[in-house]
Amino acid sequence: MTSLMVSMLAFVAGVKDRFTSEKGATAVEYGLLVALIAAVIVVVVATLGTQINTAFTKISNQL
Repeated sequence: MTSLMVSMLAFVAGVKDRFTSEKGATAVEYGLLVALIAAVIVVVVATLGTQINTAFTKISNQL
């Protein structure tokens, strides 16, 4: 009876550990952070790309 109880306690502890694990939550947080950084980079490149293109066009027209 004692070994059965130990086995059950080990099983319950293993299940509890899987439910309280934050590995998946951390991965989701990193994924959201990467997506936010990528969105900021796209906006900055789109804005600066237009301004740099305009500047080069002005310079080449003046030459």
